[in-house]
Amino acid sequence: MKHGKKYLESVKQYDKFQLFDPREGIETVLATHKAKFDETVEIHIRLGVDPRHADQQVRGTVVLPNGTGRKVKVLVFAKADKAKEAQEAGADYVGDDDLIQKIQKENWFDFDVCVATPDMMGVVGKIARILGPKGLMPNPKVGTVTNDLTKAIADIKAGKVEYRVDKTRIVHCPIGKVSFGVDKLEENLSALMEAIIKAKPAAAKGTYLKSITLATTMGPGVKLNSIKF
Repeated sequence: MKHGKKYLESVKQYDKFQLFDPREGIETVLATHKAKFDETVEIHIRLGVDPRHADQQVRGTVVLPNGTGRKVKVLVFAKADKAKEAQEAGADYVGDDDLIQKIQKENWFDFDVCVATPDMMGVVGKIARILGPKGLMPNPKVGTVTNDLTKAIADIKAGKVEYRVDKTRIVHCPIGKVSFGVDKLEENLSALMEAIIKAKPAAAKGTYLKSITLATTMGPGVKLNSIKF
């Protein structure tokens, strides 16, 4: 894989084999930021689990104390009073069969998160094969199937993120923007890591945090010392 000139310049600024303390790692990531836009700072965590087994799944949500720096569009499947509640809570789109049809017929995906009331899941199930592969299917495990729409929407808008181990045993998650600065990014990182550590499956054996890497959208990865968490 070929990298651009700015990327290669960034790599020369630090020892890519060094394991940094969390704060030092964030400082290094920000120092090597070269893009002209406000890049997202992402974390990639390799876990000592086998996601092929149901009892070793790692999945959940956490509200980052300083948000993600990204405006999130929320679609809510609800009817009657619950639809009104969703609108008042700040949902970007609210509906039922009309939105199902729009997604099916127009291949419309101008939203980032789907929330649904429990009574709507039978209807939403019609497009499960469309929403599922995109990670948009409402799920009670992550709080997106609920009757408390006000709280769900508020949490999402405030910076609620979902973490989930993929088939390669890695969790990928944003922790904010470069413009946040070291302190806010460190607070977000701590909150996310605390949640992931608490989510360790009882069936997982050996080292849980295999490796942790921080990177900006366009920048190189900086390795963190997992012992510090």
